[in-house]
Formats: sequence, C-alpha cells, structure tokens
Amino acid sequence: MAALLRGLRSGRALRCLGSVLAAPATTHPQCASLRRGFHCAAVRLQDESKHDKTSSTSSSSTSSHAHYHSEQDTAEAFQQASAGAEEGSRPHTSYQDQSGEQEEEYETEEQLQTRILTAALEFVPIHGWSMEAIAAGAETIGLSSASTGMFDNGAGELILHFITQCNSQLMENLAEQHNQVQLGQAEKKKTAEFLRDAVETRLRMHIPYIETWPQAMSILLLPHNIPDSLKHLSSLVDDIWYYAGDRSTDMNWYTKRAALTGIYNTTELVMIQDSSPDFMDTWTFLENRIQDVVNMAGTAKQVQSTGEAVVQGLMGAALTLKNLTGVNQRR
Repeated sequence: MAALLRGLRSGRALRCLGSVLAAPATTHPQCASLRRGFHCAAVRLQDESKHDKTSSTSSSSTSSHAHYHSEQDTAEAFQQASAGAEEGSRPHTSYQDQSGEQEEEYETEEQLQTRILTAALEFVPIHGWSMEAIAAGAETIGLSSASTGMFDNGAGELILHFITQCNSQLMENLAEQHNQVQLGQAEKKKTAEFLRDAVETRLRMHIPYIETWPQAMSILLLPHNIPDSLKHLSSLVDDIWYYAGDRSTDMNWYTKRAALTGIYNTTELVMIQDSSPDFMDTWTFLENRIQDVVNMAGTAKQVQSTGEAVVQGLMGAALTLKNLTGVNQRR
C-alpha cells in the first residue's frame, strides 16, 4: 500500500515538474538556475518511480525508508536550485572598479608641454633653438605641428627646459656622491676639487648642443628671459655650494656664490670658443679660477669688490656673446 501511495505522489510531482520544464526558455540567470534544479529533481523522481515498480514486493518499512530519502533528495535538489538562482541574481562587483584603478588618467597641459620639449631637444642640432625644433618634437610623439601654439615663448621655453633637466641631473649626481661619502663608500673631495668637478660636469652637458649654444645664450639675454635664467643659475650655484659642504650664514655666503656665478659664466663663454681636444683649455681655465673662490675671505669690502667684478664680467661676456652671434649687427 505504501508503494502505491508513493507511486501516486511521484506521478503528481512528475506532472508538475513536467509543466515547468515545458515552459518557454528564458535567458534570465535566476530562471535558468531554477529550471536546472527542477530538472535534476524530475530525473531523480523518474528513477525512483522505476525502482518502485520493480521492487513492489519489498517490505513496507523498506519502502517507507526509501520514500523518506526520495523526499529528502527532492528537497536538497530544490535548495541547490534556489541557491544557484540567488547567486545568479547577485550583482557582480569588481574590486578593481571600486578602487578606481580602471579610471582613465588624463595628461595635464604642463605634462604635455614637457613631453614635447623633451622630444624637441633631439632636433636642436638641426633646427637650432627654435619653434621648428618644437614642431618636429611634437610630430615625433604623434601630435600636430600646430601644437607649437601651446608655447608663448617657444625658443626661450625650450632652452629653460633643457637647463632645468641638466640642473636636476647634476643634483642627482651630487646627492648620490654625498650619500656615498656618508656611508663610507667614498672619500670626501676637497672643496676646490669638488667645485671644479661639479662645474665641469654641468658644462659638459652642453657638448651635444655646443654648435647652437651661442644662440641659446643670446636668447637667454633677452629681457623677458633674464629673470628665469638668473633664477636657474642662482639655484645651480647654491646647490653646488651646499653639497660642497658650505653652511655659512655670514657675508661669506654671498661672496662665494657671487664668485662661483662669475666663474661659471666666464667658463661657459670660454667653452663656446674652445677648439681644443675635449675642451681641455676650458677645463684648465676653470681649474685656475676655482682656487680663487676657495681662498676668498668674507669682509664686506671684498664682497662689494667681488660683486662689482662679477657684474663687469657678465657685461663683458654679454658683449662678447653678441659679437659671436651677430646680435648687434644691423639687419
């Protein structure tokens, strides 16, 4: 009798599940998961029904035990289908999206200008310090030559960009030397040797552009470029003295920096006229001038005379530079 009742219940369950399985297919993930669960339950019931027909002579206790397991299996199948549907209905969140890592990074105008000017340095030996070099640099990085419209003072900005790069490179070099001395990996240089090496290292960065550097120097002498040019030069000299170990806070501070500024400028002027191998005459001139700075005292009278000498030297250098570049010639 128990087997007969189980057969009737299985038949009703099969009919209900058959109607569900016969429903039109849907693409919703939750419905698809439910249908898969019902399908599994239907298959199990069909197998159980077949088994009941072949074992109808078994004892009622055995049938009741099988009936209990069949209902348990059906419940488990339904729970699995419901869990799958719930999982399919959850939104798929990405931690990468939530952290913002996939957000696009936009290049600022200043960063774009820096890329253009850096690319333009390659064309300075061909076009000089000019808008033509900037246009060629822009085309190299895939931009139109019309990008030169971003620069109000094209040639001046290109030169100042180059000076900034060179100064930063020198400071990194000096900082590395300082760290090696602090760690005991290198011996500290004498002040005269340190100053000479620092100025020579910085001026050697001009060598790839030495043929066009007189043009650059003349552009830096234009009134609208002088403030930025002096700012970069002052910062360069100050950093060199700092890494040389100078911590003076008296009048010596001004004396040393004014003197080194004059030496740097006059050595630069000698360099653009030097035709000796590897600019040996320039480095000899530099070495002879450095000792004067190291031995300089710090009285107010000496500071004043040093300042006057530096100014006169700069004016003479500017006049010589104009003669070299033809700036003072009538056109």
